[in-house]
Amino acid sequence: MTVCAVVAAWNEQDTVAAVVAGVRPHAETVIVVDDGSVDATAGRAAEAGAVVIRHDRNRGQGGAGRTGLARALASGCAHVLRIDADLQHDPSDVPRLIETAARENVDLVIAERAFALGSMPTARYYSNRIGSRILSGLLGTTLDDSQSGFRLVRASSLRPLRLTASGYEIETEMLIKLLRAGATLARLTIPARYVGSRSRLRSFRDTFRTCMLALWYRYFGCR
Repeated sequence: MTVCAVVAAWNEQDTVAAVVAGVRPHAETVIVVDDGSVDATAGRAAEAGAVVIRHDRNRGQGGAGRTGLARALASGCAHVLRIDADLQHDPSDVPRLIETAARENVDLVIAERAFALGSMPTARYYSNRIGSRILSGLLGTTLDDSQSGFRLVRASSLRPLRLTASGYEIETEMLIKLLRAGATLARLTIPARYVGSRSRLRSFRDTFRTCMLALWYRYFGCR
């Protein structure tokens, strides 16, 4: 299984090198999309061994993700790994995603965070729960962390998709379009890590926007 990792990063100079170093043993290539950072993100990612693509301005999580996915798919890899740059995801969990994809022969593996009140911001807990419940109903499946950016996808399932999202809703768009196209799904649970990390997600506002867009992707969005 050849894996190409895609990391979207915006002003993540303190963590991006650790993410790249942690992922490199498990991926043939690590692509970091520096999404208009004004700090040393690009340099530190390159020093850690990543292929760095730089945006001249911030285009959002979706814009950076689409840039990275395009480069990864052009590489001819069998699978694409997505992981955040802020260490909310532990790179040491990457082998679990790869093992799950190989063992269950699925198109998509999502690493779902184990949410618990008290271990994460209250607003984040409820916004994630609400968003995942709504998306589960739309798709007729069970999802506990639909917005998780830590996932492994078979490249051949991604190539036919036309992704258009510019923000955090790219995770929802990708998920809906993959499952609508018949992709198979496996889930695994990972710890939720919030110590030392900062999320730019605006809880209920972004969750509401994502849910509205989920309705569009589910019923009206083209493949």
